[in-house]
Amino acid sequence: MLQLKKRFTKSNDLLAWTLLAALTLIWGSSYILIKKGLVAFSPGQVATMRLTFAFLVMLPVALKYLRRIPGRILFVMVLIGIIGNLIPYLLFAISQTVISSSVVGIINALTPIFTMIIAVFIFKYKIKLIQVAGMILGFAGIAGLSLVDESGIFGSINVYIWLVIAATLCYAVSLNLIKVYLSDIRSLIVTAVSLLSVGPFCMIYLFSTDFIHRFETVPGSGFSMLCIAILGIVGTAFALILYTKLIQITDALFATTVTYLLPIVSIIWGLLDGEVLYTVHFAGMILILAGVYLVNRNFYNKKLNT
Repeated sequence: MLQLKKRFTKSNDLLAWTLLAALTLIWGSSYILIKKGLVAFSPGQVATMRLTFAFLVMLPVALKYLRRIPGRILFVMVLIGIIGNLIPYLLFAISQTVISSSVVGIINALTPIFTMIIAVFIFKYKIKLIQVAGMILGFAGIAGLSLVDESGIFGSINVYIWLVIAATLCYAVSLNLIKVYLSDIRSLIVTAVSLLSVGPFCMIYLFSTDFIHRFETVPGSGFSMLCIAILGIVGTAFALILYTKLIQITDALFATTVTYLLPIVSIIWGLLDGEVLYTVHFAGMILILAGVYLVNRNFYNKKLNT
């Protein structure tokens, strides 16, 4: 009988940093791919098409292991499929109809702060004063960004910013669930089964919309679909395997360190695509990243001293 559990070995720092670098490049590029997908398709279609591609790629693995997974573990995987994939992907697609891909990448850096908050209040993680200061800095940065319009001028609250914040909160919940309940399950299985829990529903929704009509009539729909296919296969299925593995061999906070570098990649893509960022955007990013650094600081010190 094949084993569901992964074989543990001594944590490999080189592997952890390699996974981190790969995820930074892959996920930092995801926002520009979403933007290109939205040229021809609606936010709901982009999100569900992304998950459909990922689901189909991982379907053989999911069917192979599904019957061997205990009910309690299966329930957690379903939650991850919904909270960690379906909801945030939809929120990101909706937000990018108004917000630039660069700014979305910046806001996603909040994920470690939400991860810490959940770990403290739900999983009883012990917090220190410096980490509280980090949270305050991070939220100050996001508060500033939420009051900036597309022309870089302070104005009314941008509600689409809060959709991205909600998506990062979903990510934080999901990775805490993985670390607490699924740390001994192979990352390939976690990814495949979590995608199986949402994939069929995404396909049903997708083909109930005007998806086919848009593909046949909207100029550039072929390129948009190609971008979404890359987003689904590489940026979702493959990346989730890497991310789950990273969470398992380190911890939830280290895994979210990808959000330090991710904004750099998303900004580069955005600038190459003609997006404009203003001083207030960079100021908000600096506050968020400074906050994330303080939240993760004790973990880094611990790693360096071991």
